[in-house]
Amino acid sequence: MKVIHLIVVGKLKDKNLEEIERGYLKRIPTLKIIEVKKEEDVLAKVKGDLYLLEEKGKLMDSPEFSNWLYKSMEKNEFSLAIGGAAGHHQSVISASKGSISLSPLTFPHKLARILLVEQLYRAMTLREGHPYHK
Repeated sequence: MKVIHLIVVGKLKDKNLEEIERGYLKRIPTLKIIEVKKEEDVLAKVKGDLYLLEEKGKLMDSPEFSNWLYKSMEKNEFSLAIGGAAGHHQSVISASKGSISLSPLTFPHKLARILLVEQLYRAMTLREGHPYHK
């Protein structure tokens, strides 16, 4: 499996959320989280195709997300970006290949980060036939 680069604006700064994330990162060795201070720094960290996490992005269930993720990674290196509180900078939007959504609901970006990491793990287990998804 190719490396997934998750580019996030800001730090978690919450020990409980950091602990949850660390648990998933131990199980997803190909996930690299890159924290940047401001949205304008995102493009400098992108590897391969860039997709954004946005509430208005494409909605998928977990099996669809798993299929989309693996199909997207077959072609090129892959980056996902979670913007800060103000959303994505126009230059980042213009450079992206598309966007996905976890839900039509709005989440704080720190919780969206944990939800996305969990969904990445779930996608991996679906692909491997692991019983985690059930």
